[in-house]
Amino acid sequence: MEQKKQNPTAEDETQIISRRIQRISLHITPIPRPLHDHDNNLGLLPCATREKLEVETEKLSVYLRGKYRDMQEKIYEYFNARPELQTPVEISKDEHRELCWRQMYGLIRETGIRPLKYVVEEPAKYFAITEAVGAVDISLGIKLGVQYSLWGGSVMNLGTKKHKDKYSEKIDSLEYPGCFAMTELHHGSNVQGIQTVATFDPITDEFTINTPNDGAIKWWIGNAAVHGKFASVFAKLMLPTHDAKGVSDMGVHAFIVPLRNFKTHQALPGIEIHDCGHKVGLNGVDNGALRFTSVRIPRDNLLNRFGDVTRDGKYTSNLPTINKRFAATLGELVGGRVGLAYSSVGVLKIASTIAIRYSLLRQQFGPPKQPEISILDYQSQQHKLMPMLATAYAFHFATVNLVEIYSQMKMTHDEQLAGEVHALSAGIKAYVTSYTAKSLSVCREACGGHGYAAVNRFGTLRNDHDIFQTFEGDNTVLLQQVAHISYYSFLA
Repeated sequence: MEQKKQNPTAEDETQIISRRIQRISLHITPIPRPLHDHDNNLGLLPCATREKLEVETEKLSVYLRGKYRDMQEKIYEYFNARPELQTPVEISKDEHRELCWRQMYGLIRETGIRPLKYVVEEPAKYFAITEAVGAVDISLGIKLGVQYSLWGGSVMNLGTKKHKDKYSEKIDSLEYPGCFAMTELHHGSNVQGIQTVATFDPITDEFTINTPNDGAIKWWIGNAAVHGKFASVFAKLMLPTHDAKGVSDMGVHAFIVPLRNFKTHQALPGIEIHDCGHKVGLNGVDNGALRFTSVRIPRDNLLNRFGDVTRDGKYTSNLPTINKRFAATLGELVGGRVGLAYSSVGVLKIASTIAIRYSLLRQQFGPPKQPEISILDYQSQQHKLMPMLATAYAFHFATVNLVEIYSQMKMTHDEQLAGEVHALSAGIKAYVTSYTAKSLSVCREACGGHGYAAVNRFGTLRNDHDIFQTFEGDNTVLLQQVAHISYYSFLA
């Protein structure tokens, strides 16, 4: 027997809608009563009520921002007073690169901030600076990091007094903009496998830098495509021998290599510079590729803290093996990884703040003939954003602690602290950047269609931050390192 289709009346639809609204209302504002009349032991916990919590936001803000908040305020005030230096929503790659350079140049020259000093002496202050400039534009934060943490940090941490005396002041003032040329087309995480070679010539007392094949081209080098005038080039140090081999491989070392003529800004003889082009994000950073063909540099350009070459071509080091020298070299560069974890938390703070503020203001649905309800009152929205907010607090304290341990390591040169920083920085960097990358999409979705507007920053933040999962150590490789360290620590 064929059933008749039932067409609900307008009154039925109204009742259905009213029941749904009532359920939603109870979901948001539950009635404080026992769950079952016959069981008075069951009921709502106090935390489930809508009591308003009083938080002294000013005190909390001062505590969270730490002792370097005045430095951060100085940076924010500088950019707020100069709208021409603020990054617009729509900007081309080339315009963004030039703007990013003017942002950094103006900040350093006009405010008197000298980041390189803090890289060595007060790392926590340096990381506070990078967090502040990253809030202005992540490209600016990365470009400043390339100049001071990578290029400047390699000179200060891997060089000796002669290098610091010659280069530090001009790096700090941006007279010597530079690059950090470690990654090659065929070698990223496997630094010991890089193929660029630096062969010592005892006749001229020089090193000759060569790129032996296309796979050895230095790739993704920040500051190389447009602005860099120097590079810290990581290469295998080859010394001539008197046996059949002809040369002896002493392992990976860093060398200061001039890239461009100071007057013409053209590439120097033997150096080819190519532009890596438009990227998914961070287009304010001019990434380039470098190829070297018989480029000669003085012997003094070897950053010789862990290994040196005498005038007659003999190698000297207080570390007995290639592996120990390599570990010491990379150990001094762990600050970049620490800073990246710290900066990633800064991105998470920005995205969470935007999404939560929007959710407080945006209203949707509610009881009939009454004001609509803030979407942050919906449990589904809270489940998206509140764990993220709590995690941002946890990450903040974790990275602040990491910076403190790293600072102690820099002051004491304690080997046990160095091992702890290596393990912590690898694990925290991998976990924080992966979490932040996923959270950026959640924040965008939590803001609905409005979150898709470029002016609301989620797209830019997501694209700029995405590479954080790769550089300063691919996250998968870093987690494997943590597992490796934990395993052998357990055996010990």
